[in-house]
Amino acid sequence: MNIPRSHCPMNLALEIFGDKWTLLIIRDILIEGKRHFREFLASDESISTNILADRLLQLERNGILTHKPDPSHKQKKVYCLTTKGIELFPVLLAIAKWSCDHLAVDKKSAEHARMLIKGGEPLQQKIMDDMRDLHLKPIK
Repeated sequence: MNIPRSHCPMNLALEIFGDKWTLLIIRDILIEGKRHFREFLASDESISTNILADRLLQLERNGILTHKPDPSHKQKKVYCLTTKGIELFPVLLAIAKWSCDHLAVDKKSAEHARMLIKGGEPLQQKIMDDMRDLHLKPIK
């Protein structure tokens, strides 16, 4: 990990996920259910392979993600969120809410985001519990 520019809470967080690609990768895992390198490449935003590889490595170094071997294919990795990564879910929802309130967002995406927000903390906790079950347990 690099030496932070300052120890301001906002700066420390932004040094980990302060570029658009990193939060989109986390979105893809948390909301889209993506777990493999090629699945991330298929996202609408068209991330390049070198940037994706770099961001996945940064997320692992910062304890947001881990990877495990894919039992179905020896050369594939399955990316898993850590507890720290799962706890970013409410942050992503807050960003999505702001975007829905102030920007011209896609109708389908906005409906999904509003449903997650409207469900409030009980729904969000259930989703995070489901994520813990999926990501923190061994892959079979």
